[in-house]
Amino acid sequence: MKGKEINWSELPFGYVKADYNVRCTYKDGEWGPIEVSDSEYVSLHIASSCLHYGQESFEGLKAFRGKDGKVRVFRMEENAKRFIRSAEGIAMQPMPVEKFCEMVRMVVKLNENIIPPYGTGASLYIRPLEIGISPKVGVSPSSEYMVIMLVTPVGPYFKTGFKPGRVCLSREYDRVAPKGTGSIKIGGNYAASLVAGEKAHQLGYGVMLYLDPKEKKYLDECGAANFYGVKGNTYVTPASETILPSITNKSLRQIARDMGMNVEERHILYDELKDFDEVGACGTAAVCSPIGEIVDIDNGTKFEYGMDTVGPVTQKLYDTIRGIQNGEIEDKHGWTEIIEFD
Repeated sequence: MKGKEINWSELPFGYVKADYNVRCTYKDGEWGPIEVSDSEYVSLHIASSCLHYGQESFEGLKAFRGKDGKVRVFRMEENAKRFIRSAEGIAMQPMPVEKFCEMVRMVVKLNENIIPPYGTGASLYIRPLEIGISPKVGVSPSSEYMVIMLVTPVGPYFKTGFKPGRVCLSREYDRVAPKGTGSIKIGGNYAASLVAGEKAHQLGYGVMLYLDPKEKKYLDECGAANFYGVKGNTYVTPASETILPSITNKSLRQIARDMGMNVEERHILYDELKDFDEVGACGTAAVCSPIGEIVDIDNGTKFEYGMDTVGPVTQKLYDTIRGIQNGEIEDKHGWTEIIEFD
């Protein structure tokens, strides 16, 4: 596909075919060479462990064409480390950080023609995926694995502008189980959230905000993203073994410290929702999703933060990360890597 064939202003946040993906297979005790493919399909044995026993994990990161024309990938080593944690969490073979980063660089270079131009709000989304490919009928880990990295150009998350949304909350749904897989990035966690997500959409809300699965008194994930709140000069986000450690959230916490704010990672009680000045969700896709209203659909309680404007702290956090990603703000923490093209 040629970049000139893409209408960047109409680009969705969804899948668009790229020219190439890259793949690497673990077999006979070692990772093999990285292979380039122009196929969108993978040939799998019908008894592959990923199909029967859910041995599958994934990541999400982005490459950005900056103001200076250079292409930057944001915090890929952090994604590589989390990819390892996810693999270990479901007994898969972890891919070394160096191999992961080599694959990221390669797939970005191969698809240079569809990296969106600066100023469009669009970016190149990178999706690493690991699957168990050995045929298994008995329940046991696979002995062979494949890592695939695909890319797709994606449009800006906020099509109608950066503004607050509405979220609902219910005790009827659990995203994950205590001591389960909530803190790693596997497809099963997302499958388990689909029913609650559809319920939220049916009621006119963006996502479902979950409470902890054990006591139902602490805030957990917000859809597929981390929750955060701002109270005075303090940035607060949940600390929980059931929450995926967000790389975006980690970055926001550091930026908040750079802004002179206090940062707290702790259990957040449901009752604290009434005390926040600003709340939001954060993740790779949106960076920050400001929340203007949370409605407890079990009892009708509303927590209002303002639907008209984005809070000043959220706006500053969002602008800072986007500025670093686009090369507009100095990357003093070394979060981006510039991809060198031949």
